[in-house]
Parts: sequence; C-alpha cells; structure tokens
Amino acid sequence: MTRFGQPWSLRARLTAGAVALSAVTLMTALTLFLGMERVGDRMQAALNAEARMTRYGTLSSQVSTFLVIATEAVQRGVPREERMQRLEPVAENIGATFILIRSDLERAVGEAEASGIDRQSRHATQSITLARMEAQLRSTLTGLDRGGQDVPVLRAHIDAFASSFDPLLNEAVNGEAMFRRETLKGIETLRRQMIWAAAAMVVLSLLMVAGFTLGLVRPQFRRLEQLRGTARRIGQADFDVALPETRGDEIGALFSETNRMAAALAARQAHVQAEWGRLEEEIAQRTAELRAANAQLEAVDARRRRFFADVSHELRTPLTVILMEAQIGRQTLADGAEIFGTIESRAARLNRRIDDLLRVARSDSGELALDPGPVALAETLRAVVDEVGAECRSAGITLETEAGEGTVLADPNWLRQVLVGLVRNAIRHARDGGKVRIVAAGDTAAVIDNGPGIPAEAQSRIFDRFAQGRKDSAGFGLGLALAKWVIEAQGGEIAVTSPVPDGERLGRAPGTKVSVRLPVAEG
Repeated sequence: MTRFGQPWSLRARLTAGAVALSAVTLMTALTLFLGMERVGDRMQAALNAEARMTRYGTLSSQVSTFLVIATEAVQRGVPREERMQRLEPVAENIGATFILIRSDLERAVGEAEASGIDRQSRHATQSITLARMEAQLRSTLTGLDRGGQDVPVLRAHIDAFASSFDPLLNEAVNGEAMFRRETLKGIETLRRQMIWAAAAMVVLSLLMVAGFTLGLVRPQFRRLEQLRGTARRIGQADFDVALPETRGDEIGALFSETNRMAAALAARQAHVQAEWGRLEEEIAQRTAELRAANAQLEAVDARRRRFFADVSHELRTPLTVILMEAQIGRQTLADGAEIFGTIESRAARLNRRIDDLLRVARSDSGELALDPGPVALAETLRAVVDEVGAECRSAGITLETEAGEGTVLADPNWLRQVLVGLVRNAIRHARDGGKVRIVAAGDTAAVIDNGPGIPAEAQSRIFDRFAQGRKDSAGFGLGLALAKWVIEAQGGEIAVTSPVPDGERLGRAPGTKVSVRLPVAEG
C-alpha cells in the first residue's frame, strides 16, 4: 500500500483501518437511529389514528344519546322550549367532540406532509366528512326547533339525521381503520428493511475486521515475533543476525536499527575479546612477576629468620658463659657478690630481650607460637616493673603497682611482653601525667595512665596495627593490634576505657585504661 508513491507507514495503515471500522460502526448506528425515528413516527401515527377512532366512538355514543332524547321528547309531545333545553347539553357535547376531532385531523394533515400527498388528501377527506356530519347535526337541530309540535315532521327530521349521519360516521371510522392498517403495515415493512440493513452492516463489518486482521495485524505480529526471536539471540550473545529490511514502515525501521545494533555489538564483542586476550597475557605476566617477587620475599624472609636464629644462637652462647661465670663469682667471692649479682641480672634481662626478638620475628612471619600455662599475675607484675622501671624513672613517671591474688592460663613471656608494651605506650603518650599504675587481681590485669585520654571517635581504631614499640627503647614493644591478637589467641579479651572512671582515675586528666582478661588457671 502506497501513498503519493511512498509506502504507507504502519501507523497510517492502522489509522486507516480504524477509521474504516469506525465509519462502518457510525453508518450502522446512523441507520438504526433513522430507522428507529421512522418507526417511532409511524407508531405515533398509528396511535393518533387509534385516538381518533376512540373519539369517533365517543361521538357515536353522544349521537345515540341525542337520538334517544329527541325521539322520547317527540313521542311524549314535550313543548318546543323544553325539548330544545333537553337536547342542548347533548348537542354541546357533540360539538365539543367535533372540535377535538377537527384538531386531531389538522395535526394529522401537518404530520402527513412528510409522508406524501395521498395521506394528506385522505385526512382532508376525513375533514370533509366531519363537516358534513356537523352540517347534518345543525340541520336536525334547526328542524326540531322549527317543527313545532307536528310529530310526523319532527320524526322525519330525526329519521333523516339517523339515516344520513350513521354512514358518514362509518365512513370516517373505516378511513381511520384503513389508515391505521397501512401505518402498521409500513412499520412491518420498515422493520424488515432495518433487519436487512443491519445484516448487511454486520457482514460488511466482519469482512472489514477479517481483512484488517489477516491483511495487516497478523503479518505485523509475525514480524514482531521475528524481532522478538532476534532480540533473544542477541541477549544470548549471538550477534550473527540479519532481519529483512524490505519495508519502510516503523517495524522496518526497527529491523534496520536492530541489525545495526547487532553489528555494533559484534564489533564490540570482537574488541572485548581482543582486549580480554591482551589482559589475560598481562595478568599472566604480572602473575609470573608476583611469583618471582614472592619467591624473593620468601628467600629474604628465610634469610631474616635464619639471621635471627643465628644471632640468637651466637648471643646465647656467650650469655650462657657470662651467667655461669657470674653465678660462680657471686657464690665464691664474698666481696664481689653484689657486682656479680648485677652482672647476672643484666645477663638474664639481655637473654629475655633475645627471646623477645625471636617472638617478634615469628609473629611477623606468621609463625607465632604460644605456650600457655598457669601464670601468677603478681609474679608477672614484678617482672614488668623490673623491665620498665628504669624507663619510667628516666621519663619522670611514677610507676605504681597493685597486685592481688590471681592465676591465669597464658604464655608467661607473651603476657609479660603485652603488659610491658602497654606501659611503654603510656610512657610515650601520657608522659605529662607523670603517673602510671598497673593493677592485677583475679583474672584481669590493667594499665592506667594519667594522660589526655583517647577521643571517642578514635577508640574503635585503637587496636589497628601501628609501629611497634619506641625506637629508642631497649626492648621490642608490641603494638595494640599484636597485643589484641596474642590475648584473644589465648581465649582472653582486651579492652580500652577512656576517660577512666572516677574511682580509678589517677588525677584530673581523663586518662586511659587498657584491661586484659585471661582464663583462670584451674587447680
């Protein structure tokens, strides 16, 4: 289908089909409306004829009454004045009926103008008949008024009226009856015409719907189904599609766009595959480089651990000799007991530093080993004070201890190192407070300082891993992250509180309290 040499668009064809169907529907409705209007007019004409026949029946009754009264008055010899008084009301009723019938006929003549001259002439004939009946009535009344008391003359007037009026009335009634029959017959004819017209419209509508469906809708649905199948293939990454581009309508344009989209996606897929291959090569290259770097790191780490082991071995051998010589000198030389005792304690402290060095190295390499056992907290506090007492005095900090009864299940060296690290943190961050207290009782040990405290927003990150210990410290301090790992690995808990509660605070400053809780040793 073309329009001005160009193919019609799908929208134009759908619109044309809808307009055609709407036109048929409108024609059907208009036909039914006009038919119903004509049926209504004819029904009204039949009803009007029925009404006029009813009025003629009323007129017949009134005339019969008139004849009865007139005949009775003549037979009894009623005087003229009295006779006319009796007939006057009946005559007035008959006159009123004549007026109504005449009005009905005038209205019928006006309604018959659209029906043709024949019906108009019939109604005019009815009017002439009505006029003749009125003339008969007036003539009879005149004769009864002027006839005096001559009974034969009066009876002659009455008989003449009865013999002439009745045929006229029958003629009028028969005319209305014929008109009614013709009207009803016309209604039946019109009904059949409307049935045929409606059937023709239905057939035409069905043919148009069938043509619209078979010629336009179904082909477009087939094309849409073809497009849906193509879209499914594209969704499955199959871009080798080619929809026919033979029509210039909207679906044809959609076919063209889909073909272009599939071609673009195919090109994009080829580009992505090429990039993916290049990325895989680069990943393989980077992986090989990482493996080489990991191998180098493992070698470096192995050398570092071997270095620590060698250093520890080389240091422990002379330290063992020093400890033995110091013990022998302290036991054999009375004058040098104090000097050899100092040498022995310093050598023992240096031996612990070597152990700390090995533990830190193992923790960094993931080889941290714990050896938990029963540990008296009071004894651990003494070892901590012995190790960090000099550092506190050098920093101008008073170190207080409060030790109660309590034995926990922990690695003694690691527990000592955790508490030493907490005290060194206090020395570094709370030096201005001038006071640090170590409290141990039951299953808990805590380090409390008199420093500025820790902001609330920073307390959630306080156990993140950071630089361990002080660079100028004689030992290897532990960061809070490593302390948390060590304590929790032994089934314990570590927590920070800042500011310190009033009952435990060491001064006016907010202060910080780090608590360590460990399982209680049984037995």
